[in-house]
Amino acid sequence: MNHPDIVIVGGGIAGASLGATLAGKARVLILEMEDQAGYHATGRSVAFWEESYGGAMIQPLTTASGPLLTDPDPDFHDGGFLSPRRTLHIGRADDRDARDALLARFAGKVDLHIVDPAALVPGLRAGWTLGVMEASCKDIDVAALHQAYLRQFRRLGGVMRLSSPMLAARKDGEGWCIETGDGMIRCGLLVNAAGAWADDVARACGVAPVGIAPLRRTVVQLQVPTLPSPDLPLIMDLGGQFYFKPEGAGRIWLTPHDEVPSLPCDAAPEEMAVAQAIDRFEAVVDWPIAAVEHRWAGLRSFTPDRAPVYGFDRHVPGFFWFAGQGGFGIQTAPAAALLAASLVTGDAPPESIASLSAAAYSPTRFR
Repeated sequence: MNHPDIVIVGGGIAGASLGATLAGKARVLILEMEDQAGYHATGRSVAFWEESYGGAMIQPLTTASGPLLTDPDPDFHDGGFLSPRRTLHIGRADDRDARDALLARFAGKVDLHIVDPAALVPGLRAGWTLGVMEASCKDIDVAALHQAYLRQFRRLGGVMRLSSPMLAARKDGEGWCIETGDGMIRCGLLVNAAGAWADDVARACGVAPVGIAPLRRTVVQLQVPTLPSPDLPLIMDLGGQFYFKPEGAGRIWLTPHDEVPSLPCDAAPEEMAVAQAIDRFEAVVDWPIAAVEHRWAGLRSFTPDRAPVYGFDRHVPGFFWFAGQGGFGIQTAPAAALLAASLVTGDAPPESIASLSAAAYSPTRFR
């Protein structure tokens, strides 16, 4: 497919979800620079769906995605992608303002209520007296969701080229001439779904960047034999210093909630961040750690206002932004793809996302 209607740069959850949504309406080609799609941020997610995560600008996208993840069309996937988890937001006495801000920010939008954290978490250390329960939080089967989008994309005639980076692109009449590792491609519309590389892709196309910044997030898997239950909630610090959740019996996924500026790269964990994560974990619960079994890092890419950017570039016709999805690109994928697809095609958005405002995520807010 050397003359597709649409080329999408990036085969992670962003590119795969949008490609699958557009493939039945146009000839779509996804260019993926790695030898497997979803190698970077998508494949390194801690994998939860939480309505309050990411803030007030993200919540509508997450909430709208919930039913689509719970009960997808049988032709898309046999069964849902979510399983029960819950979130317990915890804090010390000096986190009271953060607790009250959380409750106020999502009042009437997300079911949050005050609880006693010590009654819910065996072994919680003294001082962690504030608790807010978010019962709607679920785990996401990220791999199944990503693969379902890729299957639908191919079933509808979409083509993906792996190990095929976009090297440069230039406007050619009403379309684009794209230089790739496999040769030249011509298309009418170019979609930038390149995650941490989104600003680099824009520059390579002669488009001004919007200021997308990759930030490294570290995660460790701990062996915790005395873990009280694999069904405990995701435990998230009101002060933003950590979160952790069970990952099966006797195992925890933990992050120090770090956000370290990085160049786009194959991110790797740093020992200081791993040590910081463990130190913060041990200050919360008295569950002895038997081993650090695994550690990894991923890049979460944010725009300057930390909301995603969806829409046509105002100054370069035929260039579409679908990036800046931070750490919430998976939990918002269904709604985001439907919203972006409606912008690309000009069709009315489906009823499931009719309440979303496309203007809130437009790239015009950065120019």
